[in-house]
Amino acid sequence: MAINIEKYDVEDERFWDKEGKSIAARNLWISIPSLLLAFSVWLMWGMLIVQMKKMGFTLGMNPQTPEDWAEINALLWTLPAVAGLAGATLRIPNSFLVAVGGGRNVIFLTTALLLIPAIGAGWAMGNKDVPYTVLAILAATSGFGGGNFSSSMSNISYFFPKKVQGTSLGLNAGLGNLGVSTMQFLIPFMLTAGAFSAGMQLPESDKIIYIQDAAWVWVPLLLICVIASFFGMNNLKSATPNLGNYAGEFGKIILLLLFGIAAAGLAAYMFVILKVNMWIVIPTAVIVALALMKYLSPKELKGSLDKQFAIFNNKHTWIMTIIYVMTFGSFIGYAASFPKLIQDIFGGEINAFTYAFLGPLVGALIRPVGGWLSDKINSGSRVTAWSTILQIGAALAVAYFIVQARESSTPTDYWWPFFICFMLLFAGTGIGNGSTFRSIPYIFNKEQAGPVLGWTAAIGAYGAFIMPKLFGQQIKAGHAEYAIYGFIAYYVVCLILNWYYYDRKNAEIKC
Repeated sequence: MAINIEKYDVEDERFWDKEGKSIAARNLWISIPSLLLAFSVWLMWGMLIVQMKKMGFTLGMNPQTPEDWAEINALLWTLPAVAGLAGATLRIPNSFLVAVGGGRNVIFLTTALLLIPAIGAGWAMGNKDVPYTVLAILAATSGFGGGNFSSSMSNISYFFPKKVQGTSLGLNAGLGNLGVSTMQFLIPFMLTAGAFSAGMQLPESDKIIYIQDAAWVWVPLLLICVIASFFGMNNLKSATPNLGNYAGEFGKIILLLLFGIAAAGLAAYMFVILKVNMWIVIPTAVIVALALMKYLSPKELKGSLDKQFAIFNNKHTWIMTIIYVMTFGSFIGYAASFPKLIQDIFGGEINAFTYAFLGPLVGALIRPVGGWLSDKINSGSRVTAWSTILQIGAALAVAYFIVQARESSTPTDYWWPFFICFMLLFAGTGIGNGSTFRSIPYIFNKEQAGPVLGWTAAIGAYGAFIMPKLFGQQIKAGHAEYAIYGFIAYYVVCLILNWYYYDRKNAEIKC
């Protein structure tokens, strides 16, 4: 079978039943594990920093006082934030890659790039005095995993007819999101298994911890997916009109990724070295990435990019971006923050590794349900409204139990209600993830739906940068619940926008 498919009309039911369904299924089931590993590598820093704190990583400093160690703890919080910042920024070029480089080519190359942070982190974890700058650079390279989501979702949207977009996109995203919980479940096992490295002794203990293996474990798994995507996936002429030779297509992909890397590098430098406020860093990263793509791309790329950039003239691009930040931004931000949040609120009384993976697991598994339910009742906006109300209620409850735990002499008395409410919060984000992505193909035409899916995912991913940073700041100030209150206010705004534009009786678009 040809790697490049010339004719692929999924809205033709005869073609879909005879050929399209099997082609789409094969590409989907290779895409899912590749995306799962992308999430695993991207979000692994949220787990690594918990263990790094226990093992006394100095970040290349010479800590002598409790204040010094408090500063190191604050810096540890920035590592998942840097990974989140880079991943979100790299989603911007990834949003447009499929149309210029071919879906199969994009998935193969972006999955192969994940070997850089996996191998790099495996090496760095072998030295407790590894400098903070080295760790920050490696955390930034983990952003390749975050960027992959946009190109993966854009690619899969071309393979399936509109009638099953909610289900197919929900499966790709939901099972791909399982990479977060897979990582949070697998890393604790690798820390004690001793499969790849010699390990290091835990301070004031005889226990040996194999922290390097938390990164090495991804290398063989990534190699399997790289090979599978190269030999098993397809490029569609309908998605990439100007399919050419391999060298040209891979060159285009690498060029656009380099623009994203440059923007992500600038943003990370502003954040880590210059200590610029994150609310300045984020728009700078977005603007620089888009400007580099628009003005420095060669002539043969500009025509395709200009067509895709037309999405920015549509107000619904911006409305759906705001709403999707509420769903996926919350999911990925809570996933990045949850292990460290447990540790900082409940101390050593609760083992964060035992429970942290369950939140992302709930959010990921229920995401396909959000897409399926939206297909079933023929309304993504209605399901989004339900999920938003769930997020608001659950977040209020989480904030309440954070306060109760902080003010109690026995904070673990509030562990289970805190945990249950957080699971409901993850469930709300997962359902909303599925329903919003089901709405997009109904709001936008086929040419624009793919780039919009990628773009909204890109901006939503900044939640992985914003939330760990906000939680770190508020925990240092002694009020973690203040971060939650800010998120709740945002959820209310999104509930109103969704109702006004898509869900009320005389809404502009019913989706």
